[in-house]
Amino acid sequence: MTDESNPNGRARLDAETLALQRVRRFTRFRIEPALYRDSRSVEISAWRVGGEPVPFAEAMAHEYEPFVVGSAWGRPWDTVWFDVRGEVPADWMPEESELVVDLGFSGEQPGFQAEATAYRPDGSIVKAIEPFNAWVPLPDPGPFRLLLEAAANPMIQVPYEYEPTALGDRATAGEEPLYRLERMQVARRDLTVWELLQDVRALDGLVEMLPRDTARRADIVRALERMVDVMDPDDVSGSAAEGRAVLAPALADPAARSALRVTAVGHAHIDSAWLWPTRETVRKVARTFANVLDLLDRDPEFVFAASSAQQYLWLKESQPELFERVRAAVATGRFRPVGGMWVESDTNMPGGEALARQFVMGKRFFLEEFGVESDEVWLPDSFGYSAALPQIARAAGARYFVTQKPSWNETNRLPYSTFEWEGIDGSRVFTHLPPAETYNSDLGGLDLARTERVFSEKGAAREVLGLFGWGDGGGGPTREMLAQAARKRDLEGSPRVELGDPHAFFEAARAELTSPPVWVGEMYLELHRGTLVSQQKTKRGNRHSEALLRAAELWCSAATLLRGAAYPAAELQDAWRSVLLLQFHDILPGTSIAWVHQDAEASYARVAATLNTLIDAALRALAGEGDELLAANTSPYAHRGVAAMAVQPAAVPTTVPPRRDGEVFVWDDAALRVVMDDRGVFTSIRDLVVDREVLPAGMAGGVLQLLRDTPREWDAWDINEEDQRSGTELLAPVAVEIDGDALRVRHEIGRSVIEMRVTVADGRIDLAFDIDWRESQKLLKLAMPLDLRADRAASEIQFGHLHRPIHRNTSWDTARFETVAHRWVHVGEPDWGIAIANDVVYGHDLRTVQAPTGRPMVVARLSLLRAPRYPDPNADQGVHAFTISLRPGGIAEAIVDGYRQNLPLREVRGTPVAPLLEVSHPAVVVEAVKLAEDGSGDLVVRVYEAHGTRATATIVTAVEWDAVAATDLLERPVGDPVDRAAAPRSVVVPLHPFEIRTLRFRSPRPVA
Repeated sequence: MTDESNPNGRARLDAETLALQRVRRFTRFRIEPALYRDSRSVEISAWRVGGEPVPFAEAMAHEYEPFVVGSAWGRPWDTVWFDVRGEVPADWMPEESELVVDLGFSGEQPGFQAEATAYRPDGSIVKAIEPFNAWVPLPDPGPFRLLLEAAANPMIQVPYEYEPTALGDRATAGEEPLYRLERMQVARRDLTVWELLQDVRALDGLVEMLPRDTARRADIVRALERMVDVMDPDDVSGSAAEGRAVLAPALADPAARSALRVTAVGHAHIDSAWLWPTRETVRKVARTFANVLDLLDRDPEFVFAASSAQQYLWLKESQPELFERVRAAVATGRFRPVGGMWVESDTNMPGGEALARQFVMGKRFFLEEFGVESDEVWLPDSFGYSAALPQIARAAGARYFVTQKPSWNETNRLPYSTFEWEGIDGSRVFTHLPPAETYNSDLGGLDLARTERVFSEKGAAREVLGLFGWGDGGGGPTREMLAQAARKRDLEGSPRVELGDPHAFFEAARAELTSPPVWVGEMYLELHRGTLVSQQKTKRGNRHSEALLRAAELWCSAATLLRGAAYPAAELQDAWRSVLLLQFHDILPGTSIAWVHQDAEASYARVAATLNTLIDAALRALAGEGDELLAANTSPYAHRGVAAMAVQPAAVPTTVPPRRDGEVFVWDDAALRVVMDDRGVFTSIRDLVVDREVLPAGMAGGVLQLLRDTPREWDAWDINEEDQRSGTELLAPVAVEIDGDALRVRHEIGRSVIEMRVTVADGRIDLAFDIDWRESQKLLKLAMPLDLRADRAASEIQFGHLHRPIHRNTSWDTARFETVAHRWVHVGEPDWGIAIANDVVYGHDLRTVQAPTGRPMVVARLSLLRAPRYPDPNADQGVHAFTISLRPGGIAEAIVDGYRQNLPLREVRGTPVAPLLEVSHPAVVVEAVKLAEDGSGDLVVRVYEAHGTRATATIVTAVEWDAVAATDLLERPVGDPVDRAAAPRSVVVPLHPFEIRTLRFRSPRPVA
């Protein structure tokens, strides 16, 4: 409070505040500078790579030039190798001797700026050099030589300003050095001063946890103040032991019996790409894992957990010696591969089979390389969690789930920290949200105070998980964090902190909370909704690749089993791994720098080329030498007369051409009458089967809306609802004209061109868009008002669909203003509805509103394109294509249209080929047909129930087989035997709503 009599107008401070001010000043300006009590210079020479990173052997072979501290180095994304030579004095102990380096660090979070890897002359890695972990242990006294591979990664993230930056693209990043070498010397760490600093940090951090005016807080402040009193500011090293002695009683007071128990697991959430390309992540993994291995040698209780099989594979390929050290640490149980997925993927947009393969590929890698299988799903940072994930996780053998991302919600807080999460089929996984609300904890006072405050099950449970270590850009735990854990093992005023592993935590938490609460359905993130739209080319690449992978596996399996062709297992595995990597939660969502998305598009092109070659070869083998024009139907449903998963002649589509009728254009289909006016919008869509109008009276349909898109923050991530109050409807096209069997509508907005071709066929309207997009910070939506009274809509997700409210009764409903759907959405009344399908749209919003007539209606909008400026200032610029269809019908019709849109017929010449398998029930959908992962040649078929009902199907195969078993996703037998049907080569498969079943047919062979 300001004292008016004080001429300086300064607030009077209480005694505690003044004492802490004194302690913190003493710590900063006396203790911290005394950490190293002696130092020696080193001889430095350098070699600038001038391009992509090179192996150690190549760096050793180059000539180096003298380099001095204070010199600039590091053009954006370049690498500089430093050859460092020096000598450790004879009287220094090994635990004291370190090379201390400052590459020009900014003082901000590690992982987003310069970093380096320290190598011995034999090529083995010692450790990384990063902000807050900028030391390397030195060998015994005598001469030494180290080589430092320094990465000049630009600071794109810190601080967050969301300003467009040229640094994310190699072509525009510039040539000027980013950094200046500030320090590189041999230094002698004062072990007593270092321990004193950890004592002070532990107690000072605890002060911030405790309420004011408590005795414990006063005791700590008094102890810290007395520490300053007894120490000599001119001889910190000589008086550090006395300072520690003063603090010892305060550190010895035990925690309360009711204190939470924090299982502290070392962790480094390494984004597989984000504000750096994947090539840099390869090095980030090596740096982080080297740091971890160093700490494992120093602290026998330390346990580290790392997810993402892809990152382990990168390490195996790039640093085999380091990988073998990791393998040895895994064998001890102290380095824990977790999560069981190929990468920490997005879970909103990957298709069902792709999400399943994340586990198949990840778990198989961990089993084959380490002989371990994790039983938890580890996704701390993905942008929301699909309601299909619990079943997929359980089918992969997982029982637990961990994330902290729901804590980022803008509006609502999930009511639980530890709970059962139930998916669309009823499967459950035991779930924990670490209440520190971070995966980058330092085990400091603020994180532990938040843990105590946020944990929802206080009183019923005490077990919580704490993930500590520098993440996002890697780095991992530090020795300072381990020091904090040691001091808080049993410390009054703090939760008890114990180093441990995630499996032990989950076992203890599950045993403690015998009747946990249940969360049903998706865990929708009330933030980052724009990730369903950003970087549309990356999203198209994903959807197209998933379709090609399905086709390649189906036709290659058929060619192998029916024609004896070789099964291209290695090529398929490589393609899957490429696609799964690109589903990482900062790539597929469109939130990475330009370099990442350029790499993604190139990777998708390579995948497409490989898979198209495989498909063409398989179809040629299947169809043989005939010359009849056929169509291969990859879909699980018949299309244009071609049976599901067959190669047969296709019927000609019954497209109805438009005709001009006065001021409008009209289509007269057997099931629909469609009218569009000169504004390029529908004025009537009439369902002739039931004689009902689709559009509300006086409302136009198929309207393109151009909305402002200037988020408050997180540009590529966020869509803000208030921006959608500002925009315009595109109702003045430059052309509306008949073009063959279609009506062509052309809009020109600034430098952007939007062309829409409208066709009507088989009771369905197709809108095919070709867009040359040159907008900035605009959101393009397609709006369709529907004359329906509904309070919920169905959206396809993995292996089923999800019903969401479309009213705004609660804050949860209101916050859900942009939602994910895969190939279709459906909204309807009990006896009639509308299905809207797409070939590459993920973002949707559906709301029930009041029509001009005063009656309720539903407005369905599909989000087509954005143009955010950060982190890629040219995001979404260029040419895009979409096809969106609408038809009256139910969910069954929506499902069929979704597959039709995404799995078009493929022409081939030859002799017709019967389906490899047939399914008797339309609700039972074949999602994958492949040969077994173990190379046995067994046929694996994955099906799911799609309508949300119970269904029993008979599956008939075109091949003989010896036996059939139900398996998990890893193709291991589970559950009850599968019943054979009376007919030959047939099985009966009963399914619950949205249930996934995987069937393994042993020893398949052609019918004799």
